Amino acid sequence: MINIRSVSVLADGLAAAWAPFPRDRFVGRALDGLGGLELKDRVRHVAAALANALPLPYPQAAEIVRESASRAVLDMWSSWPATDHTALQGLDHLDAAMETLATLTPYSSGEFAVRPFLQVYRDDALKIMYGWAESPDEHLRRLASEGSRPRLPWATRVDWLMTPGPTLPLLDRLHDDPSEYVRRSVANHVNDLAKDHPDVAVELLARWRAGGGSHVEKVLRHAARGLLRAGHPEALALVGATPGSGAVDVLALESDVVAVGEKLGFSVTVTADGPGPLLLKYAIRRPGSRRVFHLGQREAGGAGARFTLRRSHSFRPVTTRDEPPGPRELDVIVNGRVAATSAFTLTPAP
Repeated sequence: MINIRSVSVLADGLAAAWAPFPRDRFVGRALDGLGGLELKDRVRHVAAALANALPLPYPQAAEIVRESASRAVLDMWSSWPATDHTALQGLDHLDAAMETLATLTPYSSGEFAVRPFLQVYRDDALKIMYGWAESPDEHLRRLASEGSRPRLPWATRVDWLMTPGPTLPLLDRLHDDPSEYVRRSVANHVNDLAKDHPDVAVELLARWRAGGGSHVEKVLRHAARGLLRAGHPEALALVGATPGSGAVDVLALESDVVAVGEKLGFSVTVTADGPGPLLLKYAIRRPGSRRVFHLGQREAGGAGARFTLRRSHSFRPVTTRDEPPGPRELDVIVNGRVAATSAFTLTPAP
């Protein structure tokens, strides 16, 4: 997707914003050597070509980049290198760079590009992001939350963001935002926070629930998903589930052998100990690895209520996960407690 089309769109916008812009030289330099690169290296390569074609003092270059956004039909792939250029060239010019990211983020989120500014300027950059949280533009509000996530995937780690506290005012402002796009970012931010500071996350979610709101329950469940997967007792209590309650009467695998590339089918029959929700997860285990997945949720009217669920788990090969053949165990987890286990064997692909 970072290719001649995306580079040409960006080039057209820059040439329209600044007549001397060397459009053809930029396109040629951006495409030279692009083919053999992976995604983020392609972004950096085009950003470096942009810096070469726009060798002006950064505040002037930033003004041209901002103007280009109104002169071309930008999208994620054409504008992403421009956000990378902002991070690389604008680090000595906080205000101009942050204004540029604010302009570009409706086309390609500046969540990666904002990290160096948070690292270098901390309080001043965060103050600007507090202002973004008040913006009428949902993209900018979302950037305030997403760019400051403690464990933002693919992003540069900013150590002080791993400490709970500095970003909580942002989350308080945005957790009941009218935009689901923003709320999902807030929930992901809290899920990040919960990995290192679970008690802080639970306290925050409990406070939001006590304060009410139109979307609090949905945000709470999405934000607490990691804690619920881990069986955190206070998180279970937040969603009304009694930790450890419920029993598995039957766990039946369709086969005790499944090949790489195929699916393992299984059924689970669960009996409630009392009224309330039953949060059901399952885990696939092998030596050195345990992955937990959502199985379902049922609302029990009272003790003795029974539910049967049928699922299948795919062992289709994917590039992000290695699944070597060998022995496996499937755990069924009810309200945070492993309630049943069954063994099977993963064999090589046919």
